[in-house]
Amino acid sequence: MAMGAATSPCKILSATQRASPAAPSASTSRESVCLLRAPRGRRQRPRGLALSLAPARRPFVFSPLAVSDSKSSQTCLDPDASTSVLGIILGGGAGTRLYPLTKKRAKPAVPLGANYRLIDIPVSNCLNSNISKIYVLTQFNSASLNRHLSRAYGSNIGGYKNEGFVEVLAAQQSPDNPNWFQGTADAVRQYLWLFEEHNVMEYLILAGDHLYRMDYEKFIQAHRETDADITVAALPMDEERATAFGLMKIDEEGRIVEFAEKPKGEQLKAMMVDTTILGLDDVRAKEMPYIASMGIYVISKHVMLQLLRDQFPGANDFGSEVIPGATSTGMRVQAYLYDGYWEDIGTIEAFYNANLGITKKPIPDFSFYDRSAPIYTQPRHLPPSKVLDADVTDSVIGEGCVIKNCKIHHSVVGLRSCISEGAIIEDTLLMGADYYETEADKKLLADKGGIPIGIGKNSHIRRAIIDKNARIGDNVKIINVDNVQEAARETDGYFIKSGIVTVIKDALLPSGTVI
Repeated sequence: MAMGAATSPCKILSATQRASPAAPSASTSRESVCLLRAPRGRRQRPRGLALSLAPARRPFVFSPLAVSDSKSSQTCLDPDASTSVLGIILGGGAGTRLYPLTKKRAKPAVPLGANYRLIDIPVSNCLNSNISKIYVLTQFNSASLNRHLSRAYGSNIGGYKNEGFVEVLAAQQSPDNPNWFQGTADAVRQYLWLFEEHNVMEYLILAGDHLYRMDYEKFIQAHRETDADITVAALPMDEERATAFGLMKIDEEGRIVEFAEKPKGEQLKAMMVDTTILGLDDVRAKEMPYIASMGIYVISKHVMLQLLRDQFPGANDFGSEVIPGATSTGMRVQAYLYDGYWEDIGTIEAFYNANLGITKKPIPDFSFYDRSAPIYTQPRHLPPSKVLDADVTDSVIGEGCVIKNCKIHHSVVGLRSCISEGAIIEDTLLMGADYYETEADKKLLADKGGIPIGIGKNSHIRRAIIDKNARIGDNVKIINVDNVQEAARETDGYFIKSGIVTVIKDALLPSGTVI
């Protein structure tokens, strides 16, 4: 079986935390809100929630449901999502802000959380939401992404009827269009001929570089209940964060009436909305008076064809062109509130914080330990990690690691990592390795004065990202001695962005190096 729910990385807690009972994860402590139609003949208003009536439409109730990663609240999609929804995951652009992590791989293929890759998040959300027809559109450095998807989801995904798939669609030239993907909407447009062949009701448009857990069936149900043409997933925001996002304004029915890209000052205040309309309670509505687009959309099939072919044939982007354009032409564009952890991993700093966030105590920012909605990945059949006389606290350890007599604190250690005696790893993300070196390989390297993959003896690494297959010699110090915020030292094997040192994949740092 090619696809499996990966065993979550081993989480190491501090001595004080070992004695306390396990706390629920953040991803299971917040509410996700969607729309439910009240049963016919018994339309009762939930206590404390407002009833909104749309002119000439069926009455419906705004009701907060269970958390987004819980199966306790059942949806009632008819027809079923597995037959009526096509998932389309956008691989993103060149990922220049994530460079050098994207030097040899596409952004969705960047390793995450010791055992996973970013693409595993939207694919797993789809599978957990009963959406098994999934395309991944990609354009840059797609070899490792293709390899991972084929190994992780290549067979058995569709069951005995073989109806499900996860398939990569690369940018290509054609007689009709000699250009590469020009943006999110253009990427979908270039493959519209293929998507049109599927007998579905809606297209679910997702990004390949977001970290969150979401039940898309509730999202789709909200779309159908409101008779929407397009439904946009929205995140509640406070004023401090709102200036960094594209904001939306809604009417009393949750219909989007205005967009503003990263507004400030009076323009920002003009985008305030009553988020109780979407299901937040009064207290949180006052704390979060703005809603930001998550870049996740449900679009009815006929609407997608009409928008991309007829109304906006030259539009390249969904968020800035197609969706606002649909609103301006009178289409029903609804907001769907997602009130849970969500992170756009678009920069080195965001990527670093998202990874180390899974070590946070008592409640991590994002949990891989949800049995009702597991995160799947490639089954690698690696041995358990081996920890020999090491002091490991507040850290997550991936599969197949060998950790010897060292100190690791508040770090994420990726699969196949080898850490030698006397090393100190603090506030660091180690991505691990793609393969093991045999003892014979290491001896041959030593004879030639080479350095094996992993962290050498007595090396000290703090606030850094060490990409895969890096060779860190003995007595190396990666501690950003001069507190440099930005530096490009590609020939030396590293970059510094936002004060975080990133060692490039396959780089070699000789013994005694100091950064």
